[in-house]
Amino acid sequence: MASKPASAAAAPAATDVVGEEGAAAPKSRKKLFLIAGAAVALVGLGVGGWLFWQGKQAEAAKTAAPPPPPPLIYLALDPPFVANFEDGQAARFLQVDVRVSSRDAETIALIRDNAPLLRNDLLMLYGAQDATELGTRAGKDRLRAESLATVRRIVKSLGGKPDSVEAVLFASFVMQ
Repeated sequence: MASKPASAAAAPAATDVVGEEGAAAPKSRKKLFLIAGAAVALVGLGVGGWLFWQGKQAEAAKTAAPPPPPPLIYLALDPPFVANFEDGQAARFLQVDVRVSSRDAETIALIRDNAPLLRNDLLMLYGAQDATELGTRAGKDRLRAESLATVRRIVKSLGGKPDSVEAVLFASFVMQ
């Protein structure tokens, strides 16, 4: 009988081990799922954070300063314009060295290709001036504004972009 209790004692010990292993297996699966879920959540948060940051970077790039405009191109209308006009009794002369500026190469090419037409209209404009008025700063500024309007009118009549002509500049201005 002593052997029965020993085997009976041994049998419950074996079932206890199996019971513990059976109980240990569900706990380890729960831990595994918990760890895997946490890892997936961390990866998801990392990816989400990275996408959010990239979106902010792209938005910042869009709101950044626009690219600088192309440089100004200057076209000299050579030779200088020489116009004569009457001031009372004496004949007076005006010599003007004119430059046209634009950021559009096509407009500069259009002006260069049609220089005779432009020179004619500007020469008529300069010849119709009053010498006393051109002796003042305001008179010269008015003449520059009229010259710009003339150039833009001609560019528009030729099918170009008149607003692309930014300025008409006087490189030299001599009256005698």
